[in-house]
Amino acid sequence: MAPQAGIENTNQLSQGLPEVNVNITGHDASGKEYFVSSRPAHWKAFHGNTMSFAVLYTTCESPPSLNNDEDIHKHQAIMSSGDIGLVNPGGSVCRAVDFAPGPESMMHRTRSLDFGIVVYGSVEAILESGEKRIMKAGDVCVQRGTSHAWRNTSDSEWARMIFVLQDCQPVVVNGVTLREDLGKNNDIPASQKHLSA
Repeated sequence: MAPQAGIENTNQLSQGLPEVNVNITGHDASGKEYFVSSRPAHWKAFHGNTMSFAVLYTTCESPPSLNNDEDIHKHQAIMSSGDIGLVNPGGSVCRAVDFAPGPESMMHRTRSLDFGIVVYGSVEAILESGEKRIMKAGDVCVQRGTSHAWRNTSDSEWARMIFVLQDCQPVVVNGVTLREDLGKNNDIPASQKHLSA
């Protein structure tokens, strides 16, 4: 049985894609490198179970402080709060997104600079202007605050992208400040208030 929308699930919704594991490194008291933690990704299903998200890591400022595991503690606090939107104000979010075959995601815009890397399958990047690009595994989309949607081009196989979303300065075009817009009837979590207001 597939997970309900917004319900956390360590098991991924997608069929046929490998599990995602997060391995975080650090330094012990003597300065020796080690793995602080290794864990499976935690997935949440959205958009009528046609997409699932796994937040892999977050930062709260740029550049982040790695001293005394400050970034890890802040990441754990954010994840424990359950209060994370698409963009983390002042910081970044690294997220895996699985797309079911066929359906197009909602047209949306975030106030962020995003690096989207296709790791499995083929995904079509669609701009509100109507322009489209089909991206295969290894291709990257540098998403710069534009309205866009995604579509898995397969009729039968799931696709996966890894996204790194970074908060950015407000995007102003022809004197108009562009705002976050996640579309209507959407269960995707909005970014924090200062990013969407």
